[in-house]
Amino acid sequence: MKALLTIIKYLFLTLFLLIAGGFVVMYSLDPVVTTRIVQAPFKGIVGPRERVPGGEPIEIPAATIATISQAVLDQAVAYGEETGSHALIIYRDDGIELEKYYPGYNADSISQTQSMHKSVLAILIGIAIEEGYIGSIDDPAALYLPEWSGDDRAKITIKHMLRQTSGIDFATVGINPLGGFYQLMMGADVASAALNLPLAVEPGTQFDYNSAIPQNLGLIIQRATGERYARYLSQALWQYIGAPDAFVVLDSDEKSMPRTSCCLDATARSWLHIGLLHLDEGRIGDRQVAPAQWISDIATPGDINPNYGYLTWLGSEHDQFRYYNRKTSVRVFHSEPYVAEDVIYFDGFGGQRVYIIPSYRLVIVRTGDTSQSWDDAYLPNLIVRDLMKNAQDQAEGSD
Repeated sequence: MKALLTIIKYLFLTLFLLIAGGFVVMYSLDPVVTTRIVQAPFKGIVGPRERVPGGEPIEIPAATIATISQAVLDQAVAYGEETGSHALIIYRDDGIELEKYYPGYNADSISQTQSMHKSVLAILIGIAIEEGYIGSIDDPAALYLPEWSGDDRAKITIKHMLRQTSGIDFATVGINPLGGFYQLMMGADVASAALNLPLAVEPGTQFDYNSAIPQNLGLIIQRATGERYARYLSQALWQYIGAPDAFVVLDSDEKSMPRTSCCLDATARSWLHIGLLHLDEGRIGDRQVAPAQWISDIATPGDINPNYGYLTWLGSEHDQFRYYNRKTSVRVFHSEPYVAEDVIYFDGFGGQRVYIIPSYRLVIVRTGDTSQSWDDAYLPNLIVRDLMKNAQDQAEGSD
């Protein structure tokens, strides 16, 4: 037994030395990515942060009349707790019916919300078109990305990018920890990592959700407007929605390019304000912040993937397991079809969500820890079924 324990000890020591040696080699080749890989389990995606200034606060009131049963709200809170949530907000009709912050978090807490930034970027592209910085969604992306003008990538349009049908090849998690995926998500020069990808298939023929395309759209925003991304985001959108300052995460101090496929860190209430833009056709108060038609276009199903609009997910058709692209096994569980036919939602990895259901004047915001068991149908269907039942009870009671 003593000899076996000695062998096990030496095996573990050997394994430790191999891993440590590997990290030493990695650090010598790319200290930025290596350091961020080590930090990721504890801090998520890290990098210098740039402030996105907010404007005058706009208070969203509590609902004057409760339309959702307390028992159902309690179920929603319990589901939030089971999935490690930081915040859960449910807005219905004219105000907030539930605003729950879990231990360690409050209304001022800022959480990492992963790819929900993509859906904000979709709104911002529409504003840039309205303001004349971008000609139209049919513009070739190469007008703003001349690096693509000399090859078949010149066929890619802004619309292809918004639909995630660009045809661009993209990197996924692989055995090389310093490879393309890690350069895109953690590297110190994210623009180069996103720009220097070849075409894989004909644009407009295949849906492949990936982070390289939104990153290039962020670069287009900067080049077209002549402004830093965070500054334009603030001037064109964030200062009008009544939310506090947010932050984007930069690739490095030297390059100072924000990661526009992810990493817009904001409060849960801020995400509610963005959700209300969809509910109110681009208006906040008496200001038309985003064109109403553009908000409608964002939520229009694409020809290739009817569950995707412009960088925003839709509940048009039921897939029990929703895959992101042809290269990954990562999937999200949908236990059943959506009860409502007009579900719009922002998807951040691991259950970061904003659900918008215009037919029920409903917005649900959830931020929190990464949940591998997240059920995308649970909260929307729980609430909508309750609203349907309550409406039916009222109708029967008035007969």
